[in-house]
Order: sequence, then structure tokens, then C-alpha cells
Amino acid sequence: MAAQAYDYLSGWFEFLNDDCDYPKWSQYFIEGLSRLGTGKKGLELGCGSGVFCRALARAGYAMTGADISCAMLNEAERRAAEEGVRVQFVQADAAALKTPEKYDFILSPNDCINYLPPQKLHAAFMHIARCLAPHGVFWFDVSSEYKLREKVANNMFCDDRDDVTYVEQNKLFPDRVETEVTLFTREGELFRRRDERHIRYIHKEEALCAALAGTGLEILSREGHLGEDKEGSDRLNIICKRA
Repeated sequence: MAAQAYDYLSGWFEFLNDDCDYPKWSQYFIEGLSRLGTGKKGLELGCGSGVFCRALARAGYAMTGADISCAMLNEAERRAAEEGVRVQFVQADAAALKTPEKYDFILSPNDCINYLPPQKLHAAFMHIARCLAPHGVFWFDVSSEYKLREKVANNMFCDDRDDVTYVEQNKLFPDRVETEVTLFTREGELFRRRDERHIRYIHKEEALCAALAGTGLEILSREGHLGEDKEGSDRLNIICKRA
């Protein structure tokens, strides 16, 4: 039986995604938050291994990273300590976020919201709104319907490195893509196989906007990856503000 999402992938996630240009992606958020005039206290929801948390902390933000995966949080803590970056990490479920304090902004990039089924979106956005300070910003992205249906669905992707081989098989369902991930990692002269399963839901732009209605979050803008035109983009960014 396959493990849960990121149980094994956590330790290799940033290494295998070295083509994402995380510095440029992080700068997009830093410049955007500055332009929006947010305060410095932020939460990254679905922080994974903490790459954006670390970048924002280096830019002067007081960051907390939250994720449901213990394996990812362990990796995030390890990397932050290794780089000498101060970030607090906590375990939290994006579907039912509760925090003891309010944040100037909550950032949720790189597919976190795709892992929430459609029926949980409105409640999740309500919880997120309650964790924001007045006029706080909620900025999230999803892998777009175009990307998941036209590029990912029913395709296989492989990445073969010296110490790890990554194989991803994707199957399309009406509302989601289910992904079987296989990792072969070097252990001495041998390679160990590990398997895990991911489910990403396909969220249409209009459905996300409908789920935000009645939460107290006003949509400020909608744009594609790194601010490009959203039509045909692999990502949809939705930037909101609490009343």
C-alpha cells in the first residue's frame, strides 16, 4: 500500500524541483506583498519543506510555516536550521486552520489548495479568514485546470539522478488527478523503492471565487504564474483581502 503524500518525497522535494526557479518565484511574492502594503507577520499554509518561508524570513518577514505532513515539517526545520533562518513550524490542516494569533498575511502557494476537495473549500476559506488580522491578505495559487487536464492527466513523468529516480504516473478522474509516485533512492550499492499517492483536485476559477463568497475575503486580483496572463497559465493566483 502506498504511503501518504510526501512521506518519502519530502526529503527530495526541493532537489527534484530545482527547475522551479524558487528565487524568482519567492521574489514574486516578496514584491507582491510589498506592493500590497501588508505587515510583516506571515503564515505559509502548506509550507512543505519551507522554501518560501525561508526566503520571506530572509527578506525581513516574521514567518510561521504550517503543513499537515510531519515528514515535510521535519525537512523544513532541518533546512531552516542548516541555513540559519529563523522560522516557526507547526502542524495544521488547511481544511480547518486554527491559530492562536492573527496574521498580516497568509500565503498558500504551490498546490496546497489543490489537495482540498471541492466540498471543503468554503469552510477552509472561512477558517483562513478568521486567522487574518483586519485587512490581512490571503494569497493562494492552484495548479490550473488547463495544467492538470492538458499536461498532467494520464501522463507519466520521470527524473533519473545519480542518487534518486523519480517516477510519477497520473490518472484523470472527473474532478481530480490521482498520482502514484515511486522513488528509488540509493542506499550504499543498492536502491530502495518507496511508493506514495497524491490526489490533486481540479478547481475551476469560478468555483474558487464562489467558495470565497461569504467568507469576508474580497478578491483583489486573479493572475497566472508569476503575474502572467491567467489564460493558458499553469497556475492561477487569487489574491484576497479581509475586510
